[in-house]
Amino acid sequence: MHSKVSDPVGGGQLAGTADDPIGEDALPDTARLGVKLVVAGAFGVGKTTMVRSVSEIRPLVTEETMTQASLGVDSTAGVETKTTTTVAMDFGRITVDEEMILYLFGTPGQERFWFLWNGLFEGALGAVVLVDTRRLEESFGILEKLEESGTPFIVAINTFPDSVSYSTDEVRQALDLPPGVPIVECDARRRDSSRDALLTLMHHLQKLADASELP
Repeated sequence: MHSKVSDPVGGGQLAGTADDPIGEDALPDTARLGVKLVVAGAFGVGKTTMVRSVSEIRPLVTEETMTQASLGVDSTAGVETKTTTTVAMDFGRITVDEEMILYLFGTPGQERFWFLWNGLFEGALGAVVLVDTRRLEESFGILEKLEESGTPFIVAINTFPDSVSYSTDEVRQALDLPPGVPIVECDARRRDSSRDALLTLMHHLQKLADASELP
């Protein structure tokens, strides 16, 4: 895949730290290509859960306990049991093969933290947008921002236990998505399911890259 945002990475063992004395999070010697991807979505759709489930290293998360100060600011409709929220970003890593590494950046979902998005999306190849069918309307603003920025994305329907099941065509219509945007179902709690969503994004990006190279 040819892209200005896919950067070479240094292989080899990294020095251990007090928290990681044996360097267990070190990149493999064969790593040559690093790709930045973003996991986006509305508040409470499972972005932190996805990064945690799929990351091969201990993920960096910036969750804070929600307090009374957030009442009337962050809507918890449909996620009333949620007690924490991401206030900066989540970060994880997954190895695709011997040479390619994916770096995952999870965004905060609340609109009041969207000022952080420019930095998080800088250099990103594409995004997985997680949605909750119980609250699809909360994804409209996020999808609009991605479309305006020209960032390629796929939509992953996170399957919550009490979610109403809709066909991908129904979700596409509800979100007013063009036919070329892939939609997949995903259980963000499961590593294999989260990985498959990311691979769907990579295949989509490859397809777009191949199309752009046609005469």
